[in-house]
Amino acid sequence: MIKHKDHFHGSDLEKIEQIYGIKKEEIVSFSANVNPLGVSPLLRTALSEQIDVITTYPDREYTSLRKCIAEYCGTEYENVIVGNGSTELISLFIQIEHPKKAMVIGPTYSEYEREISLGGGTTLYYPLREKDNFRLDVDDFISHLNESIDLIVICNPNNPTSSCITRTEMRHILDACKEHDIYVMVDETYVEFADNMAEISAVPLTNYYNNIVILRGTSKFFAAPGLRLGYAITGNRDLIKSINTRKNPWTINSLAVVAGETMFRDTAYIKATKDLISSERARIYRTFQKSPDFKVYEPSGNFMLIRILKDDLTSQDLFDRAIREKMMIRDCSTFPFLDNKYIRLCIMNPEDNDRLLACLLR
Repeated sequence: MIKHKDHFHGSDLEKIEQIYGIKKEEIVSFSANVNPLGVSPLLRTALSEQIDVITTYPDREYTSLRKCIAEYCGTEYENVIVGNGSTELISLFIQIEHPKKAMVIGPTYSEYEREISLGGGTTLYYPLREKDNFRLDVDDFISHLNESIDLIVICNPNNPTSSCITRTEMRHILDACKEHDIYVMVDETYVEFADNMAEISAVPLTNYYNNIVILRGTSKFFAAPGLRLGYAITGNRDLIKSINTRKNPWTINSLAVVAGETMFRDTAYIKATKDLISSERARIYRTFQKSPDFKVYEPSGNFMLIRILKDDLTSQDLFDRAIREKMMIRDCSTFPFLDNKYIRLCIMNPEDNDRLLACLLR
C-alpha cells in the first residue's frame, strides 16, 4: 500500500488558516474542484420553502428521488441506489464484493485504496504514463488483466489527470473483464463537466453488462459537498439487493431529498455550469500551452494537471506563492506516480482565474 504523506485537501481551509494566518473566508480554493457558481438560486429557494420536511422521515425507498436521478442520467430508477455521498457507496460496494486483489488506474483518488485495504484486500496500480499525456493505453491495460484480479477501479474523467476514457474503450475493458470474472467500479464524479460527456459516460453500458457499477455525487457539479448525496447506477439487480440489505435506512435526510429532486431538474443551472466551465477551461488551457515554463495536459473535467518545466521551481513553491495571494491550488506530489513538478487547479470564475494565471505565470 502506498503511503500518502500529509497534504492539503480542498476542504482543509482551517489548516491553511492556522499555518498561513489567512482567514479561510478570504481564500479562493482552486483545489476543491467544486462548481464556482455555488448553490443554485432555485435550490436555495426550494430548501428554504420546504424546511418543514425535516419533521418527517423520508421515504425509506427514496422512490421519487431515484426516479428523478434516473431521468437525469437516462436509466431505469430500479438501477439507481442512493447513499450518503459516493464515499458511502464505495465502501458498501467494496464490503460486498470483498476484493482480495484490486487494480486501480493511477494516479488517482486515494479513497479507493483505503477502502480496499480496510476490507483486507491489496491494491495494484496500473500507471497512466506521462509520455502518453496520461491517457490510458487500453490494449496494454487489458493485457495486464488476469484471473487473480477481482476488481478494477476507474475514475472517469480521472482525478488529478483530467484525462478520460470513451464509452467505446470502456466496452473493450468490460469485455476483457468479463472473461476474467472481474468487476468494474467507475467513478463518474466529474463526467458532467466534460464537453463530450455523451461519449464518455458509461451509464448506457449498464443495460448490457452486469459487471459494472457507476458512482456519482452532487458535491462537485452541483457545488453541494456538505449535502452528502451520492448515487450509484448498475444493471446488476443482485448487487443492488445486497447493497440495500446492508445499507442503513434513511442515510439520506429529508432536505437532501428535496435538494436532489430540485437540482437534477435545474436545467438553467446545469447549462450555465457547462457553458462557464467549457469556455474557461479552453481559455486557461490555451494560456498554459503558450508558456515555456509549463506543460498542460488536455482536460476533460473541471480541473487540469500541469507539469512544471522550470528546474528551480517546485509544486510547493507555487502552492506557497498562490496561497500568500489567498488562492489555493493542489500540490500533486502526494499522488502515486507524480512528484513535486505537478500541480492541479480547477476552473473558477473568470476574474479569479485571471488572478491565478497572473500569479503562476509571472
